Amino acid sequence: MQTRVEEKPSTTKRMIVMVVGVLLLIGVIAGIKVLSIMRMIAASKPPPPAVVSTSKANYQDWQPELRAVGTLRAVRGADLALDIAGLVTRVNVKSGDEVREGQLLLQLRDSEDIALLHQLEATAALADVTFARARDQLAVQVISKADYDQTAADLKAKHAAVTQQEVNVSKKALRAPFSGRAGIVTINPGTYLNSGTTIVTLQQLDPIYVDFHLPQKDLAQLRTGQKVALRLDAFPGRTFAGAVSAISPKVDTDTRNVQVEAKVANPDRVLTPGMFTNVSVDAGAQQRYLTLPQTAVVYNPYGETVFEVLTKAEADKRQAAGTAGDDPPKDAKPAKKAAKGPPPVPPETLVVQQSFVTTGPKRGDQVAILKGLKEGTEVVTSGQIKLKSGVPVRIDNSVQPADSPNPTPQEQ
Repeated sequence: MQTRVEEKPSTTKRMIVMVVGVLLLIGVIAGIKVLSIMRMIAASKPPPPAVVSTSKANYQDWQPELRAVGTLRAVRGADLALDIAGLVTRVNVKSGDEVREGQLLLQLRDSEDIALLHQLEATAALADVTFARARDQLAVQVISKADYDQTAADLKAKHAAVTQQEVNVSKKALRAPFSGRAGIVTINPGTYLNSGTTIVTLQQLDPIYVDFHLPQKDLAQLRTGQKVALRLDAFPGRTFAGAVSAISPKVDTDTRNVQVEAKVANPDRVLTPGMFTNVSVDAGAQQRYLTLPQTAVVYNPYGETVFEVLTKAEADKRQAAGTAGDDPPKDAKPAKKAAKGPPPVPPETLVVQQSFVTTGPKRGDQVAILKGLKEGTEVVTSGQIKLKSGVPVRIDNSVQPADSPNPTPQEQ
């Protein structure tokens, strides 16, 4: 019989496993030490300064304004038409012509009407002669008073017929009711027109009206004669001056707005009826405000704040001045030794200090600061979301937020 002998792990294999385990343990301990050292090095370095843009508070003269959106309207404007039908024989106006009051613009065929007018004029002339003879005969009592009255009535009837026919002839001619600029003319000689068909539009462009609406709360600031400025997208950078000419005597019950009319000089005739315009009305005397871009103000539920830019020395001095005179309580315990942290910030380093302000009216991209700042104070205008008091900052004003009193939309 053969006897089976069980094999045992060799001593060499056990030694290899032990060595590998010890090396792994040493590696874990070394890694923990390295991480601790890196954390200590990182904690010993000050945080990098936040990049912000800044602006200085300065005083500006503001003209109180009431702003609205208006529509231009001609002082005189009409779509011209004839109230009778007929065949066009002449068109005496071209598209865009400047026409004078009473100028003949279009003529319908009127030969039959003129012939009838001449016939009636001859009849009226005969009636004049007959009446003169009857008057002389009545003077010598050759005819009766009744015959004389009949002759006088016939005379009036004949002249009335002439006048009526003159009106009929005048209806065949279209004349300008006032001076102005003609619109697009599409009618040509030979066209048959029905009564009421629009022939041409006529607009008097200088001066021109602008109609706009303002809330009823602004009624107390409105007066006729107040200066008005118009700005149109069609003429960027150009302002048209005018004055309030009329204020509606009633307020719209649906919108609670009041209609206002202003008259604007238009000597170049570049403004045309129907154009959209932004209207600003001067309301009151100029006022002087300390202003900032609106982006500089952080609006919070507990109030409006700004981040002032100071040196570290100035910030410490301000903080010390704010806490000076506060005696510690009698039972106060000595302060514990501060924990080791990053090295102190150099005194010349720029830091931010959050301050409360009181804001006033707004104008375009600007806001008035009524309380909390002094002229020349430098404040952060962008990048506030990552800031708090004492944080170091680096100023980069290569890109500035909008700060225009009259901003205009930018089309991409």
